[in-house]
Amino acid sequence: MDSLSSRVKKVFEHCDKSLEQIIIVNTGAADPNFLYLSGFTSGLFEYSYLLLSQGSVTLLTSVLEYETARSEASKEMKVICINSSKELSEHLEKFADGKKIGINEGFVPYLIYKGIKKRAKPKKIVDISDALLETRIIKDDEEIARIRKAVGITKLALVLIQKEFVEGMTELQLASKFDSLSSSLGSEEPSFKTIVCFGKNAALPHHFPDDTKLRRGDFILIDAGAKIRNYCSDLTRTFIFGEEVLKENKDYLEKKRMYDTVKQAQLKAIKAIKPGLKGKDIHNIAQEYIDNAFSGEYRGRFIHSLGHSIGIEVHDGQGFSPNSDLVLKPGMIISVEPGIYLPGFGGVRIEDDILIEDDGALVL
Repeated sequence: MDSLSSRVKKVFEHCDKSLEQIIIVNTGAADPNFLYLSGFTSGLFEYSYLLLSQGSVTLLTSVLEYETARSEASKEMKVICINSSKELSEHLEKFADGKKIGINEGFVPYLIYKGIKKRAKPKKIVDISDALLETRIIKDDEEIARIRKAVGITKLALVLIQKEFVEGMTELQLASKFDSLSSSLGSEEPSFKTIVCFGKNAALPHHFPDDTKLRRGDFILIDAGAKIRNYCSDLTRTFIFGEEVLKENKDYLEKKRMYDTVKQAQLKAIKAIKPGLKGKDIHNIAQEYIDNAFSGEYRGRFIHSLGHSIGIEVHDGQGFSPNSDLVLKPGMIISVEPGIYLPGFGGVRIEDDILIEDDGALVL
Protein backbone atom coordinates (compact mmCIF):
# COMPACT_ATOMS: atom_id res chain seq x y z
CA MET A 1 0.00 0.00 0.00
CA ASP A 2 1.18 3.53 -0.70
CA SER A 3 3.00 5.09 2.23
CA LEU A 4 1.06 7.49 4.42
CA SER A 5 3.10 10.46 3.23
CA SER A 6 2.46 9.47 -0.40
CA ARG A 7 -1.30 9.41 0.16
CA VAL A 8 -1.24 12.76 1.94
CA LYS A 9 0.81 14.23 -0.89
CA LYS A 10 -1.72 12.99 -3.45
CA VAL A 11 -4.59 14.62 -1.54
CA PHE A 12 -2.77 17.97 -1.48
CA GLU A 13 -2.06 17.66 -5.21
CA HIS A 14 -5.82 17.59 -5.84
CA CYS A 15 -6.44 20.63 -3.63
CA ASP A 16 -5.98 24.33 -4.25
CA LYS A 17 -2.26 25.17 -4.04
CA SER A 18 -2.90 27.75 -1.34
CA LEU A 19 -4.24 25.15 1.07
CA GLU A 20 -1.93 24.81 4.05
CA GLN A 21 -3.44 22.18 6.34
CA ILE A 22 -6.13 19.48 6.38
CA ILE A 23 -8.18 18.24 9.32
CA ILE A 24 -9.96 14.88 9.03
CA VAL A 25 -12.28 14.21 11.95
CA ASN A 26 -14.39 11.23 12.93
CA THR A 27 -17.71 11.52 14.71
CA GLY A 28 -19.51 8.53 16.21
CA ALA A 29 -18.88 6.99 12.79
CA ALA A 30 -15.63 6.73 10.85
CA ASP A 31 -14.99 9.04 7.90
CA PRO A 32 -13.77 6.67 5.14
CA ASN A 33 -10.99 9.17 4.49
CA PHE A 34 -9.77 8.67 8.06
CA LEU A 35 -9.38 4.96 7.29
CA TYR A 36 -7.76 5.71 3.93
CA LEU A 37 -5.22 8.20 5.30
CA SER A 38 -4.43 6.41 8.57
CA GLY A 39 -4.34 2.87 7.22
CA PHE A 40 -5.91 1.61 10.45
CA THR A 41 -7.93 -1.61 10.28
CA SER A 42 -9.07 -1.80 13.91
CA GLY A 43 -10.33 0.56 16.60
CA LEU A 44 -13.27 2.96 16.55
CA PHE A 45 -11.43 6.30 16.82
CA GLU A 46 -14.60 8.20 17.65
CA TYR A 47 -14.03 11.96 17.70
CA SER A 48 -10.37 11.55 16.78
CA TYR A 49 -8.59 14.06 14.55
CA LEU A 50 -6.02 13.56 11.79
CA LEU A 51 -3.98 16.72 11.24
CA LEU A 52 -2.30 16.73 7.83
CA SER A 53 0.26 19.04 6.33
CA GLN A 54 2.71 18.61 3.47
CA GLY A 55 5.38 17.49 5.91
CA SER A 56 3.62 15.83 8.83
CA VAL A 57 0.71 13.68 10.02
CA THR A 58 -0.53 13.86 13.60
CA LEU A 59 -3.34 11.87 15.22
CA LEU A 60 -5.18 13.29 18.21
CA THR A 61 -7.09 10.53 19.98
CA SER A 62 -8.39 9.44 23.36
CA VAL A 63 -6.87 7.05 25.85
CA LEU A 64 -9.38 4.45 24.62
CA GLU A 65 -7.67 4.27 21.23
CA TYR A 66 -4.13 5.37 22.07
CA GLU A 67 -2.51 1.94 22.31
CA THR A 68 -4.33 0.69 19.19
CA ALA A 69 -3.10 3.77 17.33
CA ARG A 70 0.48 3.26 18.48
CA SER A 71 0.42 -0.37 17.36
CA GLU A 72 -1.01 0.43 13.90
CA ALA A 73 0.52 3.82 13.16
CA SER A 74 3.23 4.04 10.53
CA LYS A 75 6.54 5.64 11.40
CA GLU A 76 5.34 8.75 9.56
CA MET A 77 2.51 9.40 12.04
CA LYS A 78 2.77 11.13 15.39
CA VAL A 79 0.16 9.91 17.91
CA ILE A 80 -0.96 12.18 20.76
CA CYS A 81 -3.30 11.16 23.59
CA ILE A 82 -5.84 13.88 24.35
CA ASN A 83 -7.24 13.89 27.88
CA SER A 84 -9.45 16.98 27.87
CA SER A 85 -11.35 19.42 25.70
CA LYS A 86 -8.78 22.06 26.62
CA GLU A 87 -5.92 19.92 25.29
CA LEU A 88 -7.80 19.32 22.05
CA SER A 89 -8.34 23.06 21.58
CA GLU A 90 -4.67 23.79 22.25
CA HIS A 91 -3.46 21.28 19.65
CA LEU A 92 -5.97 22.38 17.02
CA GLU A 93 -5.13 26.05 17.51
CA LYS A 94 -1.39 25.36 17.34
CA PHE A 95 -1.94 23.45 14.10
CA ALA A 96 -4.33 25.75 12.25
CA ASP A 97 -4.37 29.23 13.79
CA GLY A 98 -4.48 31.82 11.00
CA LYS A 99 -4.11 29.23 8.23
CA LYS A 100 -6.26 28.10 5.33
CA ILE A 101 -7.44 24.58 6.16
CA GLY A 102 -9.44 21.92 4.36
CA ILE A 103 -12.10 19.62 5.81
CA ASN A 104 -14.42 16.98 4.39
CA GLU A 105 -17.68 18.93 4.45
CA GLY A 106 -19.45 15.95 2.94
CA PHE A 107 -18.98 14.14 6.25
CA VAL A 108 -18.47 16.66 9.05
CA PRO A 109 -21.70 17.68 10.87
CA TYR A 110 -22.37 21.38 11.35
CA LEU A 111 -21.70 21.30 15.11
CA ILE A 112 -18.29 19.71 14.56
CA TYR A 113 -17.59 22.27 11.85
CA LYS A 114 -18.40 25.08 14.30
CA GLY A 115 -16.17 23.45 16.90
CA ILE A 116 -13.20 23.31 14.52
CA LYS A 117 -13.74 26.94 13.58
CA LYS A 118 -13.85 28.01 17.24
CA ARG A 119 -11.01 25.81 18.52
CA ALA A 120 -8.57 25.94 15.60
CA LYS A 121 -9.07 29.61 14.69
CA PRO A 122 -8.21 29.13 10.99
CA LYS A 123 -8.10 32.01 8.54
CA LYS A 124 -10.41 30.10 6.21
CA ILE A 125 -12.06 26.68 5.97
CA VAL A 126 -12.62 25.11 2.55
CA ASP A 127 -14.30 21.91 1.42
CA ILE A 128 -11.93 19.26 0.05
CA SER A 129 -14.42 16.39 -0.30
CA ASP A 130 -13.98 16.27 -4.09
CA ALA A 131 -10.19 16.18 -3.75
CA LEU A 132 -10.44 13.25 -1.36
CA LEU A 133 -12.64 11.29 -3.78
CA GLU A 134 -10.30 12.08 -6.69
CA THR A 135 -7.38 10.72 -4.69
CA ARG A 136 -9.15 7.56 -3.58
CA ILE A 137 -10.57 6.63 -6.98
CA ILE A 138 -7.16 5.43 -8.26
CA LYS A 139 -6.23 2.30 -6.33
CA ASP A 140 -2.70 1.17 -5.51
CA ASP A 141 -1.56 -2.46 -5.69
CA GLU A 142 -2.46 -3.30 -2.08
CA GLU A 143 -5.93 -1.80 -2.42
CA ILE A 144 -6.50 -3.80 -5.59
CA ALA A 145 -5.35 -6.98 -3.84
CA ARG A 146 -7.77 -6.44 -0.95
CA ILE A 147 -10.70 -5.74 -3.25
CA ARG A 148 -9.80 -8.73 -5.41
CA LYS A 149 -9.87 -10.96 -2.32
CA ALA A 150 -13.23 -9.52 -1.24
CA VAL A 151 -14.59 -10.13 -4.75
CA GLY A 152 -13.32 -13.72 -4.70
CA ILE A 153 -15.12 -14.43 -1.44
CA THR A 154 -18.41 -12.99 -2.73
CA LYS A 155 -18.16 -14.82 -6.05
CA LEU A 156 -17.61 -18.16 -4.33
CA ALA A 157 -20.42 -17.49 -1.87
CA LEU A 158 -22.77 -16.73 -4.79
CA VAL A 159 -21.93 -20.13 -6.28
CA LEU A 160 -22.23 -22.11 -3.06
CA ILE A 161 -25.42 -20.41 -1.88
CA GLN A 162 -27.35 -22.06 -4.71
CA LYS A 163 -27.22 -25.31 -2.74
CA GLU A 164 -29.32 -23.58 -0.07
CA PHE A 165 -32.28 -22.68 -2.32
CA VAL A 166 -35.37 -24.45 -0.91
CA GLU A 167 -38.97 -23.86 -1.86
CA GLY A 168 -40.83 -22.14 0.98
CA MET A 169 -37.76 -20.47 2.54
CA THR A 170 -37.96 -16.71 3.11
CA GLU A 171 -35.78 -13.94 1.78
CA LEU A 172 -34.60 -13.26 5.33
CA GLN A 173 -33.54 -16.87 5.78
CA LEU A 174 -31.55 -16.89 2.55
CA ALA A 175 -29.89 -13.55 3.40
CA SER A 176 -28.85 -14.95 6.79
CA LYS A 177 -27.45 -18.10 5.17
CA PHE A 178 -25.52 -15.99 2.66
CA ASP A 179 -23.97 -13.78 5.32
CA SER A 180 -22.94 -16.83 7.35
CA LEU A 181 -21.43 -18.47 4.27
CA SER A 182 -19.55 -15.33 3.31
CA SER A 183 -18.15 -15.03 6.82
CA SER A 184 -17.00 -18.66 6.78
CA LEU A 185 -15.12 -17.95 3.55
CA GLY A 186 -13.16 -15.08 5.13
CA SER A 187 -15.28 -11.94 4.88
CA GLU A 188 -14.64 -9.69 7.86
CA GLU A 189 -18.12 -8.19 7.54
CA PRO A 190 -20.67 -7.50 4.78
CA SER A 191 -19.79 -4.39 2.83
CA PHE A 192 -23.51 -3.48 2.96
CA LYS A 193 -26.78 -5.09 4.04
CA THR A 194 -27.29 -8.14 1.81
CA ILE A 195 -30.15 -7.74 -0.66
CA VAL A 196 -32.25 -10.83 -1.42
CA CYS A 197 -35.34 -10.60 -3.64
CA PHE A 198 -37.75 -13.37 -4.63
CA GLY A 199 -40.20 -13.19 -7.50
CA LYS A 200 -41.74 -9.80 -8.21
CA ASN A 201 -39.62 -8.22 -5.45
CA ALA A 202 -36.68 -8.45 -7.88
CA ALA A 203 -38.26 -5.51 -9.73
CA LEU A 204 -37.33 -3.33 -6.73
CA PRO A 205 -33.59 -2.52 -7.00
CA HIS A 206 -33.15 -1.78 -3.29
CA HIS A 207 -35.67 -4.19 -1.78
CA PHE A 208 -34.55 -5.44 1.63
CA PRO A 209 -35.28 -9.07 2.50
CA ASP A 210 -38.56 -9.84 4.23
CA ASP A 211 -40.81 -12.85 4.85
CA THR A 212 -41.60 -13.39 1.16
CA LYS A 213 -41.39 -17.14 0.46
CA LEU A 214 -39.60 -18.74 -2.47
CA ARG A 215 -41.76 -20.43 -5.10
CA ARG A 216 -40.78 -22.52 -8.07
CA GLY A 217 -40.19 -20.31 -11.09
CA ASP A 218 -39.32 -17.23 -9.02
CA PHE A 219 -36.44 -14.93 -9.71
CA ILE A 220 -33.84 -15.00 -6.94
CA LEU A 221 -31.76 -11.82 -6.98
CA ILE A 222 -28.84 -11.55 -4.54
CA ASP A 223 -26.81 -8.33 -4.27
CA ALA A 224 -24.03 -8.65 -1.73
CA GLY A 225 -20.46 -7.80 -0.83
CA ALA A 226 -17.61 -8.76 1.46
CA LYS A 227 -15.05 -6.61 3.21
CA ILE A 228 -11.32 -7.28 3.61
CA ARG A 229 -9.19 -4.88 5.69
CA ASN A 230 -11.58 -1.97 5.02
CA TYR A 231 -12.05 -2.72 1.29
CA CYS A 232 -15.33 -3.78 -0.30
CA SER A 233 -16.77 -5.90 -3.07
CA ASP A 234 -20.22 -5.55 -4.64
CA LEU A 235 -21.69 -8.25 -6.88
CA THR A 236 -25.17 -9.24 -8.00
CA ARG A 237 -26.46 -12.49 -9.46
CA THR A 238 -29.96 -13.36 -10.62
CA PHE A 239 -31.23 -16.94 -10.72
CA ILE A 240 -34.50 -18.57 -11.81
CA PHE A 241 -35.49 -21.10 -9.17
CA GLY A 242 -36.23 -24.54 -10.59
CA GLU A 243 -35.44 -23.54 -14.15
CA GLU A 244 -34.40 -27.10 -15.04
CA VAL A 245 -38.09 -28.09 -15.22
CA LEU A 246 -39.46 -24.86 -16.67
CA LYS A 247 -38.17 -25.00 -20.22
CA GLU A 248 -41.53 -24.53 -21.97
CA ASN A 249 -43.13 -22.29 -19.34
CA LYS A 250 -44.17 -18.92 -20.78
CA ASP A 251 -43.08 -16.93 -17.73
CA TYR A 252 -39.76 -18.77 -17.68
CA LEU A 253 -39.07 -17.92 -21.32
CA GLU A 254 -39.73 -14.23 -20.58
CA LYS A 255 -37.45 -14.34 -17.55
CA LYS A 256 -34.70 -16.08 -19.53
CA ARG A 257 -34.99 -13.44 -22.27
CA MET A 258 -34.66 -10.67 -19.68
CA TYR A 259 -31.60 -12.39 -18.22
CA ASP A 260 -29.91 -12.86 -21.58
CA THR A 261 -30.55 -9.21 -22.52
CA VAL A 262 -28.98 -7.94 -19.31
CA LYS A 263 -25.99 -10.26 -19.69
CA GLN A 264 -25.34 -9.11 -23.25
CA ALA A 265 -25.60 -5.47 -22.18
CA GLN A 266 -23.04 -6.10 -19.45
CA LEU A 267 -20.63 -7.90 -21.80
CA LYS A 268 -20.86 -5.12 -24.38
CA ALA A 269 -20.18 -2.45 -21.76
CA ILE A 270 -17.19 -4.28 -20.27
CA LYS A 271 -15.71 -4.91 -23.71
CA ALA A 272 -15.88 -1.17 -24.50
CA ILE A 273 -14.13 0.03 -21.33
CA LYS A 274 -10.73 1.60 -21.84
CA PRO A 275 -8.78 4.56 -20.45
CA GLY A 276 -9.70 7.94 -21.89
CA LEU A 277 -13.41 7.28 -22.32
CA LYS A 278 -15.92 8.94 -20.01
CA GLY A 279 -18.19 7.16 -17.58
CA LYS A 280 -21.29 8.17 -19.51
CA ASP A 281 -19.89 6.60 -22.69
CA ILE A 282 -19.97 3.17 -21.04
CA HIS A 283 -23.38 3.66 -19.43
CA ASN A 284 -24.88 4.63 -22.77
CA ILE A 285 -23.64 1.43 -24.45
CA ALA A 286 -25.57 -0.72 -21.98
CA GLN A 287 -28.57 1.61 -21.96
CA GLU A 288 -28.90 1.66 -25.74
CA TYR A 289 -28.60 -2.10 -26.01
CA ILE A 290 -31.36 -2.69 -23.46
CA ASP A 291 -33.59 0.06 -24.87
CA ASN A 292 -33.34 -1.32 -28.41
CA ALA A 293 -33.58 -5.05 -27.66
CA PHE A 294 -36.69 -6.84 -28.96
CA SER A 295 -38.02 -3.74 -30.75
CA GLY A 296 -37.79 -1.64 -27.62
CA GLU A 297 -39.71 -3.98 -25.33
CA TYR A 298 -37.46 -3.08 -22.39
CA ARG A 299 -37.07 0.61 -23.18
CA GLY A 300 -37.04 2.61 -19.95
CA ARG A 301 -36.73 -0.50 -17.79
CA PHE A 302 -33.04 0.06 -16.97
CA ILE A 303 -33.61 2.66 -14.26
CA HIS A 304 -30.27 3.27 -12.54
CA SER A 305 -26.65 4.02 -13.34
CA LEU A 306 -24.51 1.28 -14.82
CA GLY A 307 -21.97 1.35 -12.01
CA HIS A 308 -20.02 3.13 -9.29
CA SER A 309 -16.48 3.21 -7.99
CA ILE A 310 -15.64 0.65 -5.29
CA GLY A 311 -13.06 0.93 -2.52
CA ILE A 312 -13.16 1.70 1.19
CA GLU A 313 -16.81 2.56 0.59
CA VAL A 314 -18.98 0.32 -1.51
CA HIS A 315 -20.04 3.49 -3.36
CA ASP A 316 -16.61 5.08 -3.45
CA GLY A 317 -17.11 7.83 -6.00
CA GLN A 318 -18.21 8.39 -9.58
CA GLY A 319 -18.60 5.64 -12.12
CA PHE A 320 -20.74 4.85 -15.12
CA SER A 321 -23.82 7.06 -15.14
CA PRO A 322 -25.71 8.94 -17.88
CA ASN A 323 -24.14 12.26 -16.80
CA SER A 324 -20.70 11.12 -15.66
CA ASP A 325 -17.80 13.06 -17.12
CA LEU A 326 -15.36 10.93 -15.15
CA VAL A 327 -12.40 10.17 -17.42
CA LEU A 328 -11.49 6.51 -17.07
CA LYS A 329 -7.94 5.81 -15.89
CA PRO A 330 -5.92 2.70 -15.06
CA GLY A 331 -6.29 1.75 -11.40
CA MET A 332 -9.98 2.55 -11.11
CA ILE A 333 -12.28 -0.22 -9.87
CA ILE A 334 -15.90 0.26 -10.93
CA SER A 335 -18.96 -1.99 -10.86
CA VAL A 336 -20.85 -2.84 -14.04
CA GLU A 337 -24.48 -3.65 -13.17
CA PRO A 338 -27.12 -3.31 -15.87
CA GLY A 339 -30.66 -4.36 -15.03
CA ILE A 340 -34.20 -4.71 -16.32
CA TYR A 341 -37.12 -4.18 -13.93
CA LEU A 342 -40.76 -5.02 -14.68
CA PRO A 343 -43.02 -4.04 -11.74
CA GLY A 344 -45.33 -6.85 -10.72
CA PHE A 345 -43.30 -9.42 -12.64
CA GLY A 346 -39.69 -9.26 -11.48
CA GLY A 347 -36.27 -8.00 -12.42
CA VAL A 348 -32.78 -9.03 -13.45
CA ARG A 349 -29.51 -7.42 -12.42
CA ILE A 350 -26.01 -8.79 -13.05
CA GLU A 351 -23.09 -7.02 -11.42
CA ASP A 352 -19.33 -7.51 -11.53
CA ASP A 353 -16.43 -5.39 -10.29
CA ILE A 354 -13.88 -4.46 -12.95
CA LEU A 355 -10.38 -3.04 -12.82
CA ILE A 356 -9.47 -0.58 -15.53
CA GLU A 357 -6.06 -1.44 -17.00
CA ASP A 358 -3.90 0.21 -19.65
CA ASP A 359 -5.58 -1.67 -22.49
CA GLY A 360 -9.11 -2.31 -21.23
CA ALA A 361 -11.00 -3.84 -18.33
CA LEU A 362 -10.29 -6.88 -16.16
CA VAL A 363 -13.24 -8.56 -14.44
CA LEU A 364 -12.08 -9.24 -10.90
